[in-house]
Amino acid sequence: MSTPPNHFIRQIIDEDLAAGRLPAAGLRTRFPPEPNGYLHIGHAKSICLNFGLARDYGGQCNLRFDDTNPCKEEVEFVEAIARDVRWLGFDWDSRQFYASDYFERLYACAEALIGKGLAYVDDLTAEQIREYRGTLTEPGRDSPYRTRSAAENLELFRRMRAGEFADGTRVLRAKIDMASPNINLRDPALYRIRHEHHHQTGDAWCIYPMYDFAHALSDAFEGITHSICTLEFEDHRPLYDWCVANCPVEATPHQYEFSRLTLQYAVTSKRRLTQLVADGTVSGWDDPRMPTIAGLRRRGVPPAAIREFCERIGVTKSDNAVEMEMFEACVREELDRTAPRRMAVLRPLKLTLANWPAGQVEWLTAASHPKDDTFGTRELPFTGELYIDREDFLESADKKWKRLVSGDSVRLRNAYVIRCDEVLKAPDGTITELRCHCFPDSLGVNPDGVKPRGVIHWVSASHGVPAEVRVYERLFTTAFPDREDGDFRQFVNSDSLHVFAAVVEPALAQAGAEARFQFEREGYYCRDSREPGLVFNRTVGLRDTWQRKAGSE
Repeated sequence: MSTPPNHFIRQIIDEDLAAGRLPAAGLRTRFPPEPNGYLHIGHAKSICLNFGLARDYGGQCNLRFDDTNPCKEEVEFVEAIARDVRWLGFDWDSRQFYASDYFERLYACAEALIGKGLAYVDDLTAEQIREYRGTLTEPGRDSPYRTRSAAENLELFRRMRAGEFADGTRVLRAKIDMASPNINLRDPALYRIRHEHHHQTGDAWCIYPMYDFAHALSDAFEGITHSICTLEFEDHRPLYDWCVANCPVEATPHQYEFSRLTLQYAVTSKRRLTQLVADGTVSGWDDPRMPTIAGLRRRGVPPAAIREFCERIGVTKSDNAVEMEMFEACVREELDRTAPRRMAVLRPLKLTLANWPAGQVEWLTAASHPKDDTFGTRELPFTGELYIDREDFLESADKKWKRLVSGDSVRLRNAYVIRCDEVLKAPDGTITELRCHCFPDSLGVNPDGVKPRGVIHWVSASHGVPAEVRVYERLFTTAFPDREDGDFRQFVNSDSLHVFAAVVEPALAQAGAEARFQFEREGYYCRDSREPGLVFNRTVGLRDTWQRKAGSE
């Protein structure tokens, strides 16, 4: 991994250390996902940042689920989030927390605010509250219930907890400033009524704290020193500070914001990703076309490549869209170093060696990695009937064509030089078989007077193993599907998945789930972790071909 850049958050921490502002316990960060969906590549940036800072400064990072909205949260999401963070290479020891762990403490803080005259129960409807809040150019108006006494508010709040009121009939609001230029400070809601079963607390509660309230105080309860979040929460920081300052907590965490990761040709909004899953555009949260951590994992992206990508893009306060090519380059670099080589024919075309002895099998030794001898070798069965890729043959071509042509020769990867002498076709003109000549003394050398056009891959017809190979393209046809007019789903690439009935070399039959390989001359592939059969998903091509395929986009 590259040396971590000295970004502005590191500079803040260095200054805090130099000034002695950190507590004796040291640096404390947290990764606080809401369990209402799967994590995506944008979350990976936050994960790497929070856990990475704790690692580098000898501190600790908590995994805390901000589970304050039972309407949208599920145990499945909790389990998936924990699994993804650990797969990325980070651990939190025993420090897995939930905002729901603090519901009693949060409730006590709310009562304390009521006692101070800093919170009140409001009977306005949600629509009325929006109307009273005002606009960016007009101040808000006080609710007619804002002047209730502390005693009346406390009684009503306790009755809210007791379940006496229906959903949406009352909320607890902070009493701050309805004329504030920051709309977030115009008496924001702190609690709302939700008669919903909670995945952690069951039916113990029917009122739930709002995210901003619970998040700030949970940081304080856990002694977080640097609460790091994305820029959309910058306008929420005054409310964060207000909650910490006015509630009975011992620690005083500080919030710092950085720009979120926006990746071209992808969407990184849980709401949008939920839509793709719900309407069947993709097969699920772990569909290999999804930018979710689970999807990237199933596609074969190594966690080290994601960590390296997050280091390279850096941490700034400037919003920018990162090119997909940069992400794919990190993936290629990691897989080029770590993926053993194998051969797979995606579009099989039978090739018969007319001069090869009938039934003879010759086992050829091939390196499993051309740049690293520690990968060892594997044995390839070479027989008189082979498969080559249909796209590696033309009946006629100019000299620029570096593959097989009728009447000319190529070298088979790790094997012999062959010459195509005859092309057999079906009645409709489809090529069904190539009859070829094998130069028997051409292992490692070219035959006298023969200059092969190039090198192509192959698999023995009798020893090859059938496999399904899935080639994935980008899910969207435009770099910024979120920024275009209309529904973002109109830019879904309808040609984003190609399925091939392939034949692969026999060593691949033993590939374990998530095992990664370079299919020589094809790209990097991963054994699918969910399918029962032999299925390989393309992780990324050997080089970027999207620009050529997509034209100017």
